[in-house]
Amino acid sequence: MWNRPLSSTVTRMAPRHAVDRLRAIAGGAGLLLAGERGRLAPWLAVAMGAGVITYFGLREEPPGWTLLLAPVLILVAVLVAQRMPQAGWVIGLAGAAALGFGAAAWHGWRAPPLATPPRQAVILNGIVQHVDLLPAGRRLTLAGVRFGPDEPVQPRSFRVRLRANDPARPQPGDRVAVRALVRAPSAPAFPGAWDFQRAAFFAGEGGSGFAIGPSEVVAAAGGSQPLSGLQAALEARATNALPGAAGAVAAALLTGGQSAIPAADLTAMRDAGLAHLLSVSGLHIAIVMGVSFWVVRLLIACWRWLALRVDGKAVAGVAALVAGGFYMMLTGAQVPMQRSFASAVLVTLALLTGRQAVSMRSLALAAAAVMLISPVALLGPSFQMSFAAVLALIAGWEILKEPMRRLRGDGASWRKGLVLAAGLVGTSVLAGMATAPFGLAHFSRLQWYGVAANAVAVPLTSVLVMPAGMLAAALMPLGLDGPALWVMGWGCEAVLVVAREVASWPGAAQTARPLPPWGLATAAFGMVWLCLWRLRWRWLGVPVLVLGLMSPMLHRAPDLFVSGDARLLGVMAGGEMWVQRQSGASAMTRDFWLRAHGLTAARALPSSGEEAGGAIACLPGACRLQPVVDGPVALLLRGDAPGEACGRVGLVISAEPLRGRCAGSQVIDRFSVWRNGPHAVWIEPDGIRVVSDRAWRGERPWVPPMPVPRGREALPSAPVE
Repeated sequence: MWNRPLSSTVTRMAPRHAVDRLRAIAGGAGLLLAGERGRLAPWLAVAMGAGVITYFGLREEPPGWTLLLAPVLILVAVLVAQRMPQAGWVIGLAGAAALGFGAAAWHGWRAPPLATPPRQAVILNGIVQHVDLLPAGRRLTLAGVRFGPDEPVQPRSFRVRLRANDPARPQPGDRVAVRALVRAPSAPAFPGAWDFQRAAFFAGEGGSGFAIGPSEVVAAAGGSQPLSGLQAALEARATNALPGAAGAVAAALLTGGQSAIPAADLTAMRDAGLAHLLSVSGLHIAIVMGVSFWVVRLLIACWRWLALRVDGKAVAGVAALVAGGFYMMLTGAQVPMQRSFASAVLVTLALLTGRQAVSMRSLALAAAAVMLISPVALLGPSFQMSFAAVLALIAGWEILKEPMRRLRGDGASWRKGLVLAAGLVGTSVLAGMATAPFGLAHFSRLQWYGVAANAVAVPLTSVLVMPAGMLAAALMPLGLDGPALWVMGWGCEAVLVVAREVASWPGAAQTARPLPPWGLATAAFGMVWLCLWRLRWRWLGVPVLVLGLMSPMLHRAPDLFVSGDARLLGVMAGGEMWVQRQSGASAMTRDFWLRAHGLTAARALPSSGEEAGGAIACLPGACRLQPVVDGPVALLLRGDAPGEACGRVGLVISAEPLRGRCAGSQVIDRFSVWRNGPHAVWIEPDGIRVVSDRAWRGERPWVPPMPVPRGREALPSAPVE
């Protein structure tokens, strides 16, 4: 034995030490997870969300067998959890991620194919699903659309904006005919921006447009759209009784439609941090269900015979659920309402069974339900901001409930008032901080005085506006809604006054560079880690959250943009955006470009013979673009042929087709954007990187196929990454 080489002994002992280390790590992790008992289940919803995001991040559709992963992994997790609960939970995370991935894929596969609206104006014939009131005119959502008498019925709906002076007043259920120009949903403003085509694909929309002639009601409503008809009637009654912005806000609170609110007041509400009041969500459904609950319970208590024979609390809870479900359907069942109603169902069941009303588990169940119904909702600001606010409020209450109880003390009146004020301020601060990263990522805006505005507007909405609106809706069939609507309108006008005042304060809303997708995901994970866990290791989420918030400093937005129709070009130089705009260019696309750099205004490219800080120099037929000092040069053609520039500059841009006549340089011309959509360009000291929208998104069901010229083969595509 003593003659055995030492190296052989060390080799045999090394695996044993490695196994011991792994066992020690696993044991420590098991102790940590055992200390977090009760907080493991909500992480399954987080894993499910990760699976949804993975699906939408692919560049091509996954194979069908991926749908089998979820049931297999979930079955394995259940079997393993019987002996090793922590190991079963880890496998369950993989199963939940596979479930989210499969749910998103299934929704994508079952959606109807993309529509191809005609390029010329046609007479649309369809059934009105919904009527949106606009500041000037109306917008119809049509189903069962035909583009001509002999054309097939389209499987997708279309939205058409009527002319402002259109005398017709179509109602939901009517069949209308209107001559209109309709276009398919537009591509993202630039590669990586918000995907309008994806949102429309999963919403069942085929396109939108505007009428170029008067609409005609071909057949009156047959009663097939009762909720939409009621919604239209409520909107019309509110706007007729309360003209102006107050009536539009009242209609939005009653039916969920914000299209009639003037743009200036809508901007003021957003800048003051009150936009959540217009998006019917948890606050509104809580008021509706709360008022319904106490009214029904009071009525039962007033009828002694009934009060002695039924459980008033249970009956009132069921009535509140019915009222909340009806309100959710009436307002369009948007994501915040789905989340709020799912949570309300769980809260009501908990109250009736004596369990904890609001918990992380109920929030996780609500999130999982919404993701199963509509996985694409996870990518939108509505889902993200709604769940982030509630997550922060639940976690904050768990930490602050003992200090709040001590503050309440003996229950004196002044202490109750102090607790109420602290609760209002704390709620606004927590919700504002939780939603700020998502608002910054999607809107590039920060509202600094939201706490002050919400301290006044939220009590007004809760105590005055919404109860008056509910009373008005109940009295409308009797024609006695006038006084209640007047009170509601007064409250809405007061909320608007608060919004306008706060929005006028210096620096009320600040534009900043948005969080890139990876930064938002990092910040969201840090927030979830901080809020879900209870032990000290929860604080590891703080640096992760900070990293996500600092991601704009680590992310570089494109230096140059070319729109999908080549009518708009933007280049960053000297901290400013310079834009060349042709007739018909999209202002919304320009605004998205500005948001990407945290800017609010752009400047026109210099005229011939002018320069812009040395980075841009324009001649009669072309502009020389060099955003990076001593970096590659891009040439924007303004009528000249590329000529000798080919091979001498890194990139040639032209709003007209170059037909491949520029060897040695990358080219973005009219054919490039026609085939591959908008382009983004990064100009580095060592080269130029060009990315098209088609290369960014890949071949997905919501991405239109590459167009083919009529009567001839498609031209070869430009070199893009």
